[in-house]
Amino acid sequence: MGKTGNPVYRQKEYQTLLLEFDDDVAILRLNRPEANNALNSPMLDELIEVISQIADDADIKALIICGAGKSFSAGGDIESFSTFGSAEAREFVDRVFHLEQLVVDLPQPTVAAISGFALGGGMEIALMCDLRIAAANARFGQPEVNLGIIPGAGATQRLVQNVSLCQAKEMILLGEIIRAEEALQLGFINKVVPLDELMEGARKWAKKLAAKPPLALQAAKKAINAAWSCDIETGMKMECEAWGLLYDTEDQKEGMQALLEKRKPVFKGR
Repeated sequence: MGKTGNPVYRQKEYQTLLLEFDDDVAILRLNRPEANNALNSPMLDELIEVISQIADDADIKALIICGAGKSFSAGGDIESFSTFGSAEAREFVDRVFHLEQLVVDLPQPTVAAISGFALGGGMEIALMCDLRIAAANARFGQPEVNLGIIPGAGATQRLVQNVSLCQAKEMILLGEIIRAEEALQLGFINKVVPLDELMEGARKWAKKLAAKPPLALQAAKKAINAAWSCDIETGMKMECEAWGLLYDTEDQKEGMQALLEKRKPVFKGR
């Protein structure tokens, strides 16, 4: 992850996104509140652009993804999707898959701050993030089956990683909407808070993550993600290799020395 200094993307005005910064934390808001932040082609393009830039920005230590207005995202923009043929649908969903890979593989840890509707692709964007905090008014669902399609942004894979197979099938096959507390019980969100505490809670988590040694966080994310793409022996070898390599970093020396000296560590990502 290279240092970019004062990258142009920070000053750019986006059509469907709002991007702000709180020191070393980036806050990315889906910004189509008139459509409950439904995902359309321009938003997808801008998300790919911004996430790609953040990945290369070493000044950013953590990312919060949230929605402008009342909702996180009500899913795909059905009005723009309804005229798709199979070729157009496949081209769009291939770009969605590219976004999913960018978010999941982002060097920085990600926090989804969810209020209102997180349906279809909106819920799937939340599932791409490392940690998920939801307001009590949040509503989750994968209702695509009711439209004659299935989830296309990873729910058939990533929801199964977070809940049991039968629970994932219940959500996807019935296509019903559930409340935040039920999502917490199922295990695909981490915490539920009052709406007026949502962003404060997300910022608190992001600031905690930003203070951690970034190389260790990157290695941990990579090893955890590998648990779903390889056998346990391969995953354990990856974990062991990363564990050993971290002993060649300045952050490892600083972290252990600070503990021995009973002081707060200062991590530099080296």
